[in-house]
Amino acid sequence: MSYTHFNVSFPASHQYVAHVEINRPDKLNAFIEGMWLEMKTIFDDLSSSPEVRAIVLTGAGDRAFTAGLDVKAASEGLLGKDSLMGPDSDMARVAVKFRRTVAEFQECVSSIERCEKPVITVLHGITFGLGIDICSAADVRICTADVRCSVKEVDIGMAADAGTLTRLPKVVGAFGWVKEVALTAREFGAEESLRVGFVNAVHPSKVDAVNAALELAALMGRKSPVAVQGTKELLNWSRDRSVADGLRYTGVWNSAAVQTRDITNALLSSLQKRTPTFEKL
Repeated sequence: MSYTHFNVSFPASHQYVAHVEINRPDKLNAFIEGMWLEMKTIFDDLSSSPEVRAIVLTGAGDRAFTAGLDVKAASEGLLGKDSLMGPDSDMARVAVKFRRTVAEFQECVSSIERCEKPVITVLHGITFGLGIDICSAADVRICTADVRCSVKEVDIGMAADAGTLTRLPKVVGAFGWVKEVALTAREFGAEESLRVGFVNAVHPSKVDAVNAALELAALMGRKSPVAVQGTKELLNWSRDRSVADGLRYTGVWNSAAVQTRDITNALLSSLQKRTPTFEKL
């Protein structure tokens, strides 16, 4: 798989794992429009690939997972008045065009959450703005001890619009803390991220964190893909609904899913004290 702004690899030592790397290190992996469109293509493709059961997302270089939106490029394009306003445009028409652009942007970030496979992000160095949006859409977050996080958007005069304000409160379960960091754009590090539940683990270096993420992804990849993909779907669906609705949907989902041969395979493997293997999905 060859892309302009991302590297996608499949480590031989970690079966069924895809490693996606944001690859613009000279610009701190800051996103321009083509990057988030490409990111959606990647996650949509990996979502349906039978060769992939878990995904690790990292940033190239030593300095940043991502500095977020490339503000200079955005000011000349996405956020620039000239990109939306013609000489005869009125504000309503400008708003309609901008709303469509924002919706497309949100869809690109949501492709991570919507991906059928579990996604693990590795935060290191600078992780600002869009970086928090992306990580909030992932399933598991691991970081380095030197990580510097910030919900940065208020510093550029806007409210975060790609998912942080919707997802982050549900990730950490600490609404007051989310309001504080979102309203101030102050930085928070590894210890605070771990304390509030934003990250699952902290590792001393990027190498250690990436290796831990790949090992975790490989562990997920060894499980039944029917079970893993169903679990992600049911957790995400139930998160935004009542317990009763979640139970009902789980019952409907499992009425089909429990008919898989994977259950018999797993039970027999347990009795025979061997590691089960599962067919591709």
